[in-house]
Amino acid sequence: MDDFLEHYNGLLRGIREWSRWDSFCAQVSAAADDGWFVYYVGQETPSAPLPRDTFRRVLTEIDALLHKDHRESYLGIVYVDDFDVPQLIKIYDPNNLGSSCGSSGHQVQPGWVLSRMAPVPLGDVLLPESRKRWWRQLFAH
Repeated sequence: MDDFLEHYNGLLRGIREWSRWDSFCAQVSAAADDGWFVYYVGQETPSAPLPRDTFRRVLTEIDALLHKDHRESYLGIVYVDDFDVPQLIKIYDPNNLGSSCGSSGHQVQPGWVLSRMAPVPLGDVLLPESRKRWWRQLFAH
């Protein structure tokens, strides 16, 4: 638990350019093993990492969702602890950005946390039904 929170609250680097995200996504997918937890913040905290193929499919779907819903010339909503050997990736939901820097006094939680460490609950988040359906469909196969 301490490892997760240390990484989660630690120094993270943002991915601003779409091209950097695309290459990073490909790199993570190619190196994936059975050790990645995927936590959809606001849903139940995963108790086990995903199998490699499931993780790759979920990463592909999150990538597609970002490209579809974040219609900006820059990305800027993904943060990583280490580009070469990532242990934690925070991905903000493009439909729930608010003020992710916390300047409004309310810090927005990320939509998804991909982690090599077992995550801990990050609190309650009001999730739209459409996102919950999308999430459930990822695991319906």
